[in-house]
Amino acid sequence: MRYLAVDYGRKRTGLALCDEGETMASPLVVVEGTTGLIERIKQTLAREKIGAIVLGLPLNMDGTEGPQAAEVRTFGGLLQQRLKVPVKFFDERLSSFDAEEKLVGMDLTRGKKKKRLDAIAAAAFLQAFLDSRRKADSGG
Repeated sequence: MRYLAVDYGRKRTGLALCDEGETMASPLVVVEGTTGLIERIKQTLAREKIGAIVLGLPLNMDGTEGPQAAEVRTFGGLLQQRLKVPVKFFDERLSSFDAEEKLVGMDLTRGKKKKRLDAIAAAAFLQAFLDSRRKADSGG
């Protein structure tokens, strides 16, 4: 099954997807703002034949949920209701840090880095999600 990762934010939302074999996650696009976001996600689901959404859950470093996590859970409920597709939540705590590390060596302006960061962060937590599923399936 193909998964679409959504790194939700009020300013920018990063989208990433995985291959059919659920082995590799790739950044797709960063959507600016929230106007039309659900419709954009709906179009991506249809075009890419996505079976489920993995929504990044911004937990606090101690594992608790704060206001941002509550907002993401509300958005996830909207996605599930409007798009009729399973929505899974996954810890995204270190995905932005991981994404920034990946962009360090690239010769990009600050603006160009910002435009890619959220999609790379979405790919990072999607990859962690896929890896955790493989580990669970292998009994490890």
